[in-house]
Amino acid sequence: MRLSKEDILYEDQEIIVCHKTAGIATQTARLGEPDMVSMLKNYLKTDYIAVVHRLDQPVEGILVFAKTKKAAANLSSQNAGQTMNKQYYAAVWMPEEEAETQKGVLVDYLLKDGKTNTSKVVNAQTPEAKRAELSYEIVKTQKLETDGKKALVRIALKTGRHHQIRVQMANAGMPLMGDAKYASEEFKAFSREQRIKNVALCAYRLEFLHPMTGKRMEFQAEPMGEAFRSFLPVNS
Repeated sequence: MRLSKEDILYEDQEIIVCHKTAGIATQTARLGEPDMVSMLKNYLKTDYIAVVHRLDQPVEGILVFAKTKKAAANLSSQNAGQTMNKQYYAAVWMPEEEAETQKGVLVDYLLKDGKTNTSKVVNAQTPEAKRAELSYEIVKTQKLETDGKKALVRIALKTGRHHQIRVQMANAGMPLMGDAKYASEEFKAFSREQRIKNVALCAYRLEFLHPMTGKRMEFQAEPMGEAFRSFLPVNS
């Protein structure tokens, strides 16, 4: 698998910004499995590409990579200090009554299980639990033949926790379509019926300061996943 010109949103001597396809890992140690880092190295014909932030393998969206160590250090600092702004679209299921609530804030405490590569909502006093906060806004809804509605939700992260959006939205009764880890068995079956293979989550907007010039860089992309098609265009 190779990157196409359409996957590259911006490139200069210091950075490269890409739209990662769902199903491709940001970086992996598994032999023979394609990932963004190896594809970028092949595309740029270089041995050095630094990962600044990541997206889960079944998630699509915009990522920035550094082409120099100096740029990597600056961007990593921005990411850790929340200078880097990331916004997401998710396609979720929600009950009829929830569809009336247009905006909300979710605050939970999450505990990661490294053995299963999952996280769960726990009590605030749980050892090693980390505070997680996000805000969401319902952009569009569509009535389903079954109970409830399908909704396009815009999400902004206040913290960056493992599987945060997927865990918090599922816990709030709004599971992401196509999520095989955090949705109920009934909803997993529904996603399969809809032929949704990947998590319906897209990092559609990314903002940061250029590591060398300090210029504010802004990028936006339309989601490409099956779950989003009935909502397109979402950025209109």
